Amino acid sequence: MAVLPSHAPARHWHALEDGRIQCDVCPRHCKLAPGQRGLCFVRAREGDHLELTTWGRSSGYCVDPIEKKPLNHFLPGTPVLSFGTAGCNLTCRYCQNWDISKSRELDTLADEAPPEKIAEAAVATGSRSVAFTYNDPVIFLEYAVDTAIACHERDVRTVAVTAGWVDPAARADFFSHVDAANVDLKAFRDDFYRDFCGASLAPVLDTLVYLHEETDVWLELTTLLIPGLNDDDAEFHDAAAWIARHLGPDVPWHLTAFHPDYRMRDIAATPLATLERARVIARSYGLRHVYTGNVRDLAGGTTLCHVCDTELIVRDGYEIAGWGLDGAGACTACGTACAGVFEARPGDWGSRRMPIRLGDLGD
Repeated sequence: MAVLPSHAPARHWHALEDGRIQCDVCPRHCKLAPGQRGLCFVRAREGDHLELTTWGRSSGYCVDPIEKKPLNHFLPGTPVLSFGTAGCNLTCRYCQNWDISKSRELDTLADEAPPEKIAEAAVATGSRSVAFTYNDPVIFLEYAVDTAIACHERDVRTVAVTAGWVDPAARADFFSHVDAANVDLKAFRDDFYRDFCGASLAPVLDTLVYLHEETDVWLELTTLLIPGLNDDDAEFHDAAAWIARHLGPDVPWHLTAFHPDYRMRDIAATPLATLERARVIARSYGLRHVYTGNVRDLAGGTTLCHVCDTELIVRDGYEIAGWGLDGAGACTACGTACAGVFEARPGDWGSRRMPIRLGDLGD
């Protein structure tokens, strides 16, 4: 495979009166003098303009179950080709992909491919979608958009796994090329975002409302529950009430267990009882699809019909163990439609994880 240029002109920036340039991708608004990079590491000033320095270069590729993103209502059971790059625009102290997202080494970008090659690899591996994941894809927006265009030309859909901390213009640009998104709602308090993620809550909530009200992107949420930090009942009530009011009852919410990692190795893993309690609270606000994750919990992984309680999708981890939807995505017992993007039958990828190198797939 020919060596690709890793730099591409960035969009969403402007010049400042003091000679610096400001990146307008996320609310951090890094202001850069010549030669400087943003906090994300991948967006850098070159001369009098901004460039993405990781175009066509990835930290690696893997075919995963779509449920691992996690997306439970988007093409269940199908494989998704996942990739990310170095860097991130948040500074989460508990990041579970820290070796990628916190990397400041270009050697992390061990695999390279133009967008067309990624789309071809998705087709070759039977992947129904390509996921921009592992680190936040808004920071490699130009590469993600180019890849999404190539995927759509081959009838491959695209998925974004993101914190949703992005400015409005860049947000519209990015999500106009995305079919489904899982947005990480890290907590429901601004001080948590400030102290543990180096970010803020309000732009994330704005992104969620934008996705729900102004796009056709299939949306799901994830909150990692960290003992003692964002797992109290009052916060569960506040978050659930906001979701019900602004996003409605059908947006799935994944409540997932924390495991010690990165700079939070002194905090114990989240007990299943915490996830179960949060799920009960969320459902009490009328949220129909609330799931537990990072634990083995059959009840917490099962999709129920909100009218007759029939089991629509039974999940055992990433395996689909039962299916109660008809070809139109409705309950086979009562005919009520289930919100989501479904095909006539689920995929059978199961829980396999298959790392790949694109160069090994041939031209």
